[in-house]
Amino acid sequence: MKHLTFIFILFISISCKNDSENINSNKTTTMESSQEKLTKFGSDYTAAWNSQNPASVATFFAENGTLIVNKGEPIVGRIKITEFVKGFMTAFPDMQLSMDSLVTLSTGTDYHWRFVGTNTGPEGTNNKVDFSGFERWTFNEDGLIKVSIGTFDEADYSRQVRGE
Repeated sequence: MKHLTFIFILFISISCKNDSENINSNKTTTMESSQEKLTKFGSDYTAAWNSQNPASVATFFAENGTLIVNKGEPIVGRIKITEFVKGFMTAFPDMQLSMDSLVTLSTGTDYHWRFVGTNTGPEGTNNKVDFSGFERWTFNEDGLIKVSIGTFDEADYSRQVRGE
């Protein structure tokens, strides 16, 4: 009987250890999977900005998503976001946005970017700009941007557009 009890305890401890390893493995897989999804989201968002199709950028936002840039007035909804993005794409037809990094925080995800282009659009200055910033994203339950709070050095950007 002692022998049987020992085998039973050994079996239970091995089973628990395997279950624990499986749970930890699943957590790692889930974390990696969500990080991979986030990286793909950021890459696809960057590609949308580089597409010269402003509506494609807006599709990354919830239908009533909000974009706030440099503490300005909230831009709400895909139609308004499309109009905002179109302004940059028109002013900088050669624009290239690159994703520098994605940083996950408890308050959201920071999408760090770099913008390079030449202001050759209507009434353009023909001056080049090269500036960086970031957006802090919060997502809705569908994985779309609910709120994006963007920040960049507006004075530096304006100086570059003027050619100073």
